[in-house]
Amino acid sequence: YFGPKIREFLRKRLHDEVEGTCSGRYGYIITVVEVIDIGRGVLQSNTGFAEYNIKYKAIVFKPFKNQVVDGVVSTVNKIGFWADVGPLQVFVSQHFDSNANPPAYVGEGEQFDQVKIEKGETVRLRIVGTRVDATEIFAIGTLKEDYLGPAQSS
Repeated sequence: YFGPKIREFLRKRLHDEVEGTCSGRYGYIITVVEVIDIGRGVLQSNTGFAEYNIKYKAIVFKPFKNQVVDGVVSTVNKIGFWADVGPLQVFVSQHFDSNANPPAYVGEGEQFDQVKIEKGETVRLRIVGTRVDATEIFAIGTLKEDYLGPAQSS
């Protein structure tokens, strides 16, 4: 790979290795927008490989507490449901209707009499907490506020 197309190779390798990953510090790296600088390579004496420092700009998604997001319900079980918000999965705990088929959640209170949340539905939720690991982000959400819940079809 050392040759006239090394920079092109490094750009492609950067896209392949970085896009779609999660960094605890920056969040989910959606896509690399621009390569700012490719530093000079340093040969590693024990392997013969070269190591390059690359500066780049990227579009990232890092969820934060109290952020309101839209997601698609991916799993419904007895303890709650999971909603996919882009690359992030958010867990929402709520009251389970064990008689529903397929499994569903029924909201409480007068305004939720006929509301059920099932797999595949779009919901608006608020992130109430996140936990960040080195390579993953975990989030917990709620629907118990005004204007949150299943998306209203127009």
